[in-house]
Amino acid sequence: MKKQSGFTLIEIAIVLVIIGLLLGGVLKGQEMMTNAKIKRISNDYNGISAAVFSYLDRYSAFPGDDPNAAARWTGTTAGNGDGVINTGERPDVWSHLRQSGLVTGTGSVNPTHAFGGIIRVQAAGAGITGTVICMFNMPGKTAEIIDRQVDDGNGNTGEFRQTVNSVTYDQNATNLTVCKKL
Repeated sequence: MKKQSGFTLIEIAIVLVIIGLLLGGVLKGQEMMTNAKIKRISNDYNGISAAVFSYLDRYSAFPGDDPNAAARWTGTTAGNGDGVINTGERPDVWSHLRQSGLVTGTGSVNPTHAFGGIIRVQAAGAGITGTVICMFNMPGKTAEIIDRQVDDGNGNTGEFRQTVNSVTYDQNATNLTVCKKL
């Protein structure tokens, strides 16, 4: 009798099990990375809120809107002190927070969040009145998860909202703008 060469069913089964374990590990790793990014974004919201309120406590004005900032730090623009972070004052929010030592970085460049979009503090957004923290270019799935953690999970109600006037989040979107009340 001739000896046949090839793989036995047991060998093929072992290879398939190994491939399955590797795929499972990769998928679990990706899920863990996404969860870490979501946690970072939640921490960003909380940290920025704390920094803005600390600034307000210390200087009796919102960062960006502070009328005494130019006298306090050289190379800084003063706000008009009306209690609202107007469009022209938005870049100065980060400059004032950084000059005061409440956040790291230099200048008035908007920081970025874990998914690469910018973070901005402004007067209103997404139908929320008052000062808000907005994050741009947020994946839809991520925005919905954060909304469920922070709020009601509804995209157009509560203190966390998307700028698209919709109750549900587009799960395939990669460029949503979401805002949270300060």
